[in-house]
Amino acid sequence: MAKVRFKGYGEVEVPVGTTILKAAQGIDAPEGYACGGVCACSTCHVYVTSGQGLLSEQEDEEADMLDKAFDVRANSRLGCQSTIEREGEIEVEITRESLEAFENEHPEHRGKYTTWRKSAS
Repeated sequence: MAKVRFKGYGEVEVPVGTTILKAAQGIDAPEGYACGGVCACSTCHVYVTSGQGLLSEQEDEEADMLDKAFDVRANSRLGCQSTIEREGEIEVEITRESLEAFENEHPEHRGKYTTWRKSAS
């Protein structure tokens, strides 16, 4: 088992072989997934702040999709493509881009996670 902590949203223990996106969904963390988790968009973009070595290597397809994401950093990954390969602890920060995508996919949550948008209304 691996423990995945989503900054500000809680943590979950999941079996090796689980993606970061599936782990987020397991605790209802607001990670976007407009394409359904098939690496056809960048809305599940996250920052892996610790435990990167426990995840699968980034493939070319993921790197190509990250080229379309906002504020890409050295620790950027797509949640749908980041498979946990080893036991341990991983910490993830859900990006603003992903939070906005989640709210667009789930209108009932608009403004719940993206407080900066409330003041702009």
